[in-house]
Amino acid sequence: MSSQEIPEEVLPAERDTAHGAVEGAGDPFADPGLPAHRPRIQDIDERAARRSERAVAFMFTLSMLATVAFIASYVIFPVDQIVYIWPFGHVSSLNFSLGLTLGVALFCIGAGAVHWARTLMSDVEVADDRHAIEAEPEVKAKVLADFADGAKESAIGRRKLIRNTMFGALALVPLSGVMLLRDLGPLPEKKLRSTLWAKGKQLINMNTMEPLRPEDVVVGSLTFAMPEGLEEDAHDFQTQIAKAALMIIRIEPDNIKDKREREWAHEGIVAFSKICTHVGCPISLYEQQTHHVLCPCHQSTFDLSDGARVIFGPAGHALPQLRIGVNSEGNLEALGDFEEPVGPAFWERG
Repeated sequence: MSSQEIPEEVLPAERDTAHGAVEGAGDPFADPGLPAHRPRIQDIDERAARRSERAVAFMFTLSMLATVAFIASYVIFPVDQIVYIWPFGHVSSLNFSLGLTLGVALFCIGAGAVHWARTLMSDVEVADDRHAIEAEPEVKAKVLADFADGAKESAIGRRKLIRNTMFGALALVPLSGVMLLRDLGPLPEKKLRSTLWAKGKQLINMNTMEPLRPEDVVVGSLTFAMPEGLEEDAHDFQTQIAKAALMIIRIEPDNIKDKREREWAHEGIVAFSKICTHVGCPISLYEQQTHHVLCPCHQSTFDLSDGARVIFGPAGHALPQLRIGVNSEGNLEALGDFEEPVGPAFWERG
């Protein structure tokens, strides 16, 4: 069908202009303009505005409480406690509580800010022309004026409840990060000053897992022992054995030079910490003629016949000695804990 055959009423009204444009055709990229502003209920009803203000303040307050709960959880829950929480299953109580409380604290700040902006701050749309990147003095003045207008329209000065609770939430949230600094090292407690050894605890041979008897230890031999009651499948076995591991050596009493060492021994059987006092490596190299033990890590050498004093290497002090005796069953037992901290020096040694 040719254009002459198309009914005149369906043809577009056309008229050539001086520039060849088609008059009457619509511009597909025309600016539709901003829609008419529709006021919210908070804009016309002060009671609704008060309700929104209280809702925002409630979320900010809840954020503050969640931050306090985060700090409390960090202190209360032990790091190795496992609990069952449906539907997550068995989880770390510490990790779960920290994640939950920190998530609530951050979510409530964000939700409160969004609710504040959507219900109480001005929602009038303003069109602004683009300008060059370099700001002129007039532009700077306009930005400052716009900022002042925005602060005024946000009602932060008039809505004191929101302002104060927001400042409180923002001030408390960083404390969560401060608490995480605790993981940089142990708290200043006395954990390094004590071990599992106590009066009456039997010495268990770490090879046979049987109580040690004096006749099991011969002159020139080296035996390793651990405290009675410590199990290898215990969750804290590595932590405890790192402090309580013993070297058991039998020396002829006449060859023991140190008076206290002789008094704390039983028939020449002496018990010293196996943990090197340099960086905590386990000592296992014994020379029976000289009664010297050598740390394989940095060659610190200790004389077990003279109070385990350092005779070579970077170790800072002698190996701690454990006072031992024999119980009614004829087994070797501890007569107390070490009197000196085990292992390397630490800052609160004093």
